[in-house]
Amino acid sequence: MARLPDYTHVDYPEPHIGRTTRILKDHPEIAKLFGYTPSTAFWTLGVVGFQVAMAAWIGTQAWWVILLASFFVGAFANHSLFAIIHDCAHNLAFKKSPANKWLSIFANLPIIFPCAIMFRGYHLLHHRYQGEFNYDADLPGPKESAFFGNTAFGKASWLFLFFVVEGLIRPTRLKEAKLYDGWAFLNVVIELLFLGAIVFFLGWGAFAYLAISSILCIGLHPVGARWIQEHFIIKPGQETYSYYGPLNKLAFNVGYHNEHHDFMGVPWSRLPKIKQLAPEYYDTLVYHTSWTKLLLKFIFDPNLSLRSRVIRTDHKELAKMRMKTAEERTERFLKESQSDRFSATASNSTPTNNEAEPKSAALV
Repeated sequence: MARLPDYTHVDYPEPHIGRTTRILKDHPEIAKLFGYTPSTAFWTLGVVGFQVAMAAWIGTQAWWVILLASFFVGAFANHSLFAIIHDCAHNLAFKKSPANKWLSIFANLPIIFPCAIMFRGYHLLHHRYQGEFNYDADLPGPKESAFFGNTAFGKASWLFLFFVVEGLIRPTRLKEAKLYDGWAFLNVVIELLFLGAIVFFLGWGAFAYLAISSILCIGLHPVGARWIQEHFIIKPGQETYSYYGPLNKLAFNVGYHNEHHDFMGVPWSRLPKIKQLAPEYYDTLVYHTSWTKLLLKFIFDPNLSLRSRVIRTDHKELAKMRMKTAEERTERFLKESQSDRFSATASNSTPTNNEAEPKSAALV
């Protein structure tokens, strides 16, 4: 049985603070990228409509056709909807929070799990307290990693069941996460009504297509490797990783993860521009070019496990103070150099831990 390595333990607070300010100092033009992308709503309407049409058609086919369609079509579509839900969690589609919540609930429909509002509740804590067990739902816990182990079967099982782990188990350990409110209740009710309509009008085959697509898109599938890509340690000393591959075109640029952590106020449509404007901060970092290759590496490489993550001591109060200082400095900078619209958005930006290095990055 493959030995389960330990986490990478660190005794310093979340280290992303300061990077945003440094990049803006060198590249003030990036401030122009802050804002919203209202056209996200039209893309959402298109993908949701596509998935409903696919469900209506594929649901009448043989079971093996449903499986193939879910893997080769549905998983990609539902993964793109997860990316939209992610942008809405940061209020990047519209200026007003309620509009983003409504759009995320609508994007949630084909995913079948009513997760949009709950995700919003715990995702922002991940940015603020990355690697802190009590606040970061993205971090596999000790019991979780011990249960699945470090064998190929265990890691593949973890990926297959990731929708349960991420959606039901991890959020229960979080402190300060506001997961259940009126919006969350509305999310559940609307999702149940939608699924009831799918079964009533289109049949159980249509429901099966959406369900399988939903399970695959966050699990045992190439696009499911995105959850490994973001923070599983490939290079010691680097906690956050981007993906620069062709599937970004189908995933609303969600692979630009370092860029997103550096500038949470920049929507999906303008994330690639950050790398173009500040290449010295990104080209020198290790990044991924294939989710499929990463998926296989994670499953079969014993050196990459559920504990290939940084875990840090709870530095909650210190992190709050440092976050506030960094946000104030960034906002002040933007007020001095840009319009009020950009400065207001900048307060949502959170820097990452990765410093630019003098040598070229290895490709993974």
